Amino acid sequence: MTDRPRPSRSAVVLGGSFAGMLAARALAGYAHSVTVVERDALPDGPQPRRGLPQARHAHIFWSGGARAVEELLPGTTEQLLAAGAHRLAVTTDMVALSPQGWFRRWPESHHLLLCGRDLLDATIRAQALDDDRVHRIERTEVLGLEGTSAAVTGVRVRGDDGTERTLTADLVVDATGRASRAQRWLAELGLPAPAERVVDSGLAYASRVYRAPEHARGAYPVVNVQADPRTGGPGRGAMLLPIEDGQWLVTLSGTRGGEPPSTGADFVRFALEEVRHPLVGELLANAEPLTDVAFTRATVNRRWFYERMPAWPDNFTVLGDALAAFNPVYGHGMSVAAQSAGALRSVIHRQGWGTPGLSRHLQKAVARPVGAAWDLAIGQDVFYPGATKDGPTLRERLLASYVDRLLRTATGNGRVARRLTDVTSLERGAEVLLAPSVVLAAAVGPLRAPLAGPPLTAEELKVVGL
Repeated sequence: MTDRPRPSRSAVVLGGSFAGMLAARALAGYAHSVTVVERDALPDGPQPRRGLPQARHAHIFWSGGARAVEELLPGTTEQLLAAGAHRLAVTTDMVALSPQGWFRRWPESHHLLLCGRDLLDATIRAQALDDDRVHRIERTEVLGLEGTSAAVTGVRVRGDDGTERTLTADLVVDATGRASRAQRWLAELGLPAPAERVVDSGLAYASRVYRAPEHARGAYPVVNVQADPRTGGPGRGAMLLPIEDGQWLVTLSGTRGGEPPSTGADFVRFALEEVRHPLVGELLANAEPLTDVAFTRATVNRRWFYERMPAWPDNFTVLGDALAAFNPVYGHGMSVAAQSAGALRSVIHRQGWGTPGLSRHLQKAVARPVGAAWDLAIGQDVFYPGATKDGPTLRERLLASYVDRLLRTATGNGRVARRLTDVTSLERGAEVLLAPSVVLAAAVGPLRAPLAGPPLTAEELKVVGL
């Protein structure tokens, strides 16, 4: 008697960007075929891609996300560093002004990976597609889901020649980003609308790439001058990130009434005069602009609570920005997507492919990394005028008050700073901030006096002529 052949397992991932490629890699260990459906044409290398305007702006890849990527695609960090990316220590290699004052450069707790988004995406994409089980279909639009409210059986697509067809699949993953239409697709299957939370501070982003001064083309520290939402006026900030090829990626930000310039003429002036501290503007005085200014208003915090829906169809999962899109200033979107892709793989490994209720387990699992990042993202934005319809909730007010206290304490207490970076790096959950020792330290406050200015070394000060 011969064994019956095992049925072929197929998966379809909607979206070929960062989250989609990681999801495809997570599924490749369990499906015989994974098809990535992408609306645009994907470049072969680190080149700009249509449909990804945020790629021109500052991106921080926290160590919690980097570790998740390494588990899915071993060797990614090594490849990025070989291509010119920087590995900088948190907070040793950071000069940051929080709403509560300058952070000290404490000994390394975690790390950041810094490079242009095009390089990061190209590295992830090349590794994910270097697998015979993963295929891509480009210039193809997703029209909707096939199936019923009980189970999804595939997805309807239309190619750039106008031809429509259905791709059948045992599992469909939506990683189409901020433009996701999952809520509409589910409604077409007869499912109710999910709960939604939107926090829109009216933030605008303006970014430009500079050639760093010659003696600063190594791993200059991250410089981050954060906005203060409690001033009653617009929040203005500036961030400088060292990326590959001796370049600085500089992003200016401002909420309603305080938007940064969309052209180069006033870019440095805004950094010097409008931001809380002129450090970023001073650093640009001797830097050469290499690009025009990229401008966007696509910064709304939006979270869909699919994991709370009373009914959820089998064979469908939503992750990445399609599940929760964050204000990019906090740099958590990519790291959360990476951890969600890791959760996708872990749950399938634990539960087994095709088991009843698997998609419900998957949706809850991919939503877990969202929680702490969401609270951090809206913790400031929710206080800007017009950010929400009814203003901050009581929970949000209490949370923000406690986080403010922690930030103030962290300026002069290394142990509390470490706990905060545990959470911001997405290495540990937010519960560590509620440990009795941390609560007590927050009640006591900082152990050292506040810094009077940015903690730059003598060599770093030379870049600003001091």
